[in-house]
Amino acid sequence: MKIISPIATGSGAFVLHKMLQEKLTDYDIVPYHPLKTLFPPLLHREGKTRSADIIHSAVDYGFFHYRVNIPLVLTIHSYALDLYMKPFLSTLQNVHRVTDLNWITKMSLNRATHLTAVSEYVAEKAKTELSLPTPISVIYNGIDHDRFVPKNRNSRKLKVLFCGNLSLRKGAQWLPSIADKLSSNIIIQYTSGLRDIPDSYNHPQLECVGKVEYKNMHKLYQNADIFLFPTVREGFGLVVAEAMSCGLPVVASNCSAIPELVDDQLGGYLCPVGDTNAFSNAINTLSDNPELREHMGEYNRVKVENKFTLIRMIKEYQQFFEQCLG
Repeated sequence: MKIISPIATGSGAFVLHKMLQEKLTDYDIVPYHPLKTLFPPLLHREGKTRSADIIHSAVDYGFFHYRVNIPLVLTIHSYALDLYMKPFLSTLQNVHRVTDLNWITKMSLNRATHLTAVSEYVAEKAKTELSLPTPISVIYNGIDHDRFVPKNRNSRKLKVLFCGNLSLRKGAQWLPSIADKLSSNIIIQYTSGLRDIPDSYNHPQLECVGKVEYKNMHKLYQNADIFLFPTVREGFGLVVAEAMSCGLPVVASNCSAIPELVDDQLGGYLCPVGDTNAFSNAINTLSDNPELREHMGEYNRVKVENKFTLIRMIKEYQQFFEQCLG
């Protein structure tokens, strides 16, 4: 069974498909630069996919990877057509969303022979808003829980970690306001994201750690005390699951798929989107209570072991691909 996966680099979807390539025999990624999506016909790589038994890609541009007589399996990593996102996108992004991306996504879904989604939230969103005739199988993303493991933390300053692209969708615009309300012994460390957007903050309690390669991400979590994720919308929330696997309590937005990962008051705190007071209050509460941080972190680690392991994800995709051919 030969599976070819054309996928854009620089996203959580690429990370997931890379995991599948590393663990599944005869699963090969065909990576391409995100800028190629500006002219989608460039994505039509006949030579790379014509010998595949299955083509597996993300839903956004799956239409351009379709081949006659080859099953097209598309994974819905996020729902890009969500109207809620309008205020958090640029004018150009909004025009793209309601015109060509809208058309391409719907054409991709119509061409797909099989669909998966990374969360119940995104599956339900796509089904209800697009009236999809094809059933959607939910396969949660998985974490290598043997690499993303808890570690003893000994630091005089309490470290809060934010991981993700510095975009409005990830809630990066609220980091300075959250930092303003934190106790003086707390710093927020943040990455510059997979797209390596330059540091743009000038705040004594914000510290940029730059672009971190995925192979070193576990060290970043292990050096932190709390994970912060004020996102606006997530199809799953891979970084949240990774932080949970490393035994961190999570302070995140109460939206989209995040409640499927984080149990409020048990594994951390879920806050209203954009409510910087709620985020800072939750962080200050955890800062003052190391036993609560430890308890919530242990709870999160157990949940990952029970529900979000890489082993489980690989097994479910393997079974799903076999069913597609069957």
